[in-house]
Amino acid sequence: MTGLDANILVRLVIEDDASQSAVAKRMMERFTEDDPGFISLVALVETVWVLGRIYGVPSLEVAGVVEGLLQAESLVVQNADEVYLAVRSVQMGTGNFADLLIAALGRWAGCETTLTFDVKASRLDGFTRV
Repeated sequence: MTGLDANILVRLVIEDDASQSAVAKRMMERFTEDDPGFISLVALVETVWVLGRIYGVPSLEVAGVVEGLLQAESLVVQNADEVYLAVRSVQMGTGNFADLLIAALGRWAGCETTLTFDVKASRLDGFTRV
């Protein structure tokens, strides 16, 4: 298995650098079910942040990108079930991806709640505002 950094994933989606995008596509074509690429949570959240904040990609489109990564048989996404829950919640308009993933990972880890100062996050299931 080979790990993928956020910049590889961003080049695949944005294609703003023809040379790097071509290399990223060739790398992705090498992955198979038997020898998949690995996407860590850190790389995934960074990708989501860059797409939304730097490139202005709407959150529903970003959620679609993440869903596509989850569906790719040649990729392994860390904590895929929790990532999927966060994606579905974004698609339903519940909140932002990072907060939803934090809540899902807290539940996965057995947390009763996740403490936050964030007013918006505190409205989500799994958070408690302090």
